[in-house]
Amino acid sequence: MGTVSVQSSIRILIADDHAIFAEVLRAYLEKRYCVVGVVHDGRAMVSEALRLTPEIVIVDQGMPQLNGLDAASRIKEQRPQTRFIFLTMHDNPNLAAAALELGPIGFVLKHSGGSELLKAVGSVLRGQVYVTNKLRPVDWVAAKQRARQYKKEMSPRQKDVLQMLAEGRAMKEIAGLLGLSEKTIEFHKHSIMQCFGFKSKADLVLFAVEQGFISPFYLESGSFIHSAHMPKKP
Repeated sequence: MGTVSVQSSIRILIADDHAIFAEVLRAYLEKRYCVVGVVHDGRAMVSEALRLTPEIVIVDQGMPQLNGLDAASRIKEQRPQTRFIFLTMHDNPNLAAAALELGPIGFVLKHSGGSELLKAVGSVLRGQVYVTNKLRPVDWVAAKQRARQYKKEMSPRQKDVLQMLAEGRAMKEIAGLLGLSEKTIEFHKHSIMQCFGFKSKADLVLFAVEQGFISPFYLESGSFIHSAHMPKKP
């Protein structure tokens, strides 16, 4: 009885842009823990985590507006005691290694069973790292190297712009969301394209998917890749 009481007092926030999946996950976790909320984009994740103060945030990496890793980093800066479990489709060891920079985190693939997620929750609550065996780093040196590769030289603002461009948002919309001028957004876009040697928007999108800024859904749907190659109307 005491164990159930301790578990049910643990507060969890779910951040996932797939609403049906998030609600199913909520129903599953509420049998054991207190789920304080569900959000569907990275910016809402930051604001709600700071408002609701959960012990754990279960986060999908490929969320709109702000990806899970950068959202988690921003929360960690203001509330260091918050812990994170990345529940994602990305089987990217670079992403897993970058997440390890946040401290005791969990990293579980979405096609894993619910029991593995519960193991990750238990490990993180004990202050231990849980990384699915499919992505476990060979050693910590390799993990640090992957993290540095993942984090390549970009400012937080450039990451915001990169993600929103890759999501197919217009310059005007990005400027409005970030509270900047369109000219500033254009400057950041040019800097990113130059820094990474991108020749087209399609290159930018592929990079964003590979690095976990956006979900592979953007490639599977083909909508943005198609629009990136569409000729502009006269």
